[in-house]
Amino acid sequence: MHTNNEKPVIGITTGDLNGIGTEVIIKTFADSRMLDLCTPVIFSSNKVLGFYRRLIAEATINFNNTKDLTKLNPKQVNIFNCWDEDVPIQPGVLTDVGGKYAVRSLQVATQCLKDGQLDAIVTAPIHKSNTNLADFPFTGHTPFFKEKFGAKDVLMILYSNRLRVALATEHIPIAKVAGSITKELLANKLMILRETLIRDFGIDKPKIAVLGLNPHAGDDGQIGTEEQTIIRPVIEGFRHKDALVYGPYSADAFFAGGSYTQFDAVLAMYHDQGLVGFKTLAQGEGVNYTAGLPIIRTSPDHGTAFDIAGKDLADPSSFREAVFQAITLLRQRDQYAENTANPMRRGKIEKERSEG
Repeated sequence: MHTNNEKPVIGITTGDLNGIGTEVIIKTFADSRMLDLCTPVIFSSNKVLGFYRRLIAEATINFNNTKDLTKLNPKQVNIFNCWDEDVPIQPGVLTDVGGKYAVRSLQVATQCLKDGQLDAIVTAPIHKSNTNLADFPFTGHTPFFKEKFGAKDVLMILYSNRLRVALATEHIPIAKVAGSITKELLANKLMILRETLIRDFGIDKPKIAVLGLNPHAGDDGQIGTEEQTIIRPVIEGFRHKDALVYGPYSADAFFAGGSYTQFDAVLAMYHDQGLVGFKTLAQGEGVNYTAGLPIIRTSPDHGTAFDIAGKDLADPSSFREAVFQAITLLRQRDQYAENTANPMRRGKIEKERSEG
């Protein structure tokens, strides 16, 4: 949609109406310097944004209402009103209404993205308890985007300036994790991770660490055999193809000993294994990125935070960083497309990879 000389148009979904989503959106774009980097479009309603703006002590922000994404104001924060009716807002309370309109915001924004009216999308947090609706049978954003864009597989990556952590499995019960770890799943996730590091992060020869599933990475089969029968054979398969994939590593020692600093990314086997270490190290400035999609989608690394919603306490750092990263990823992907479209440049890239 944009050219290299134009600001990208970034769609912003509102998240749960009773969470901190709208607050961090307002705090992020109250800094007018953000408008030098992108043209934001918030998919919500005037009344929701007005409600939260009144609760924030220092938020001078002007909105431009639009129903036509071809007529955006690049010098203002644009609101695309997804509904006109009055909606009850109860900060900090889990309600069906909060989930229903979070889903509407997401669906409208995603359709606009699919239609080429947006360059990227940044999603505020939703809550799984009130969004599992008849027209939204998903456990979260990631499977929704996978189906919407017909992706064969996707990968959840959380990253900061210190490390990148990808998840082999996402929001599933611990009781189901071991049965879900198959050679095919790990190979697919590693392929997506490697490709996104090259295309979206500009790393020509990415070095990837793979964590074990069991304590001490199985201790040579004494505490589980998945490392020997599933994980290590997949890693060796990638090494035979000259990919820099290593492991499996014991998760506790890997994070505690600082081994993550030696790698471009880490593949964890399950949600908390990867994210406890990541969130401790990222210190509130992490970003969630859905790899494997034809489009750019980022989000903050936190949830709805009902406990502080409506109290002007929410820190916008992670959401602001999610916007920055959406812009950066767009530029990087554009640059990659330009380089690979140039036969001389493509040949140089391929030669460098084969020599490595």
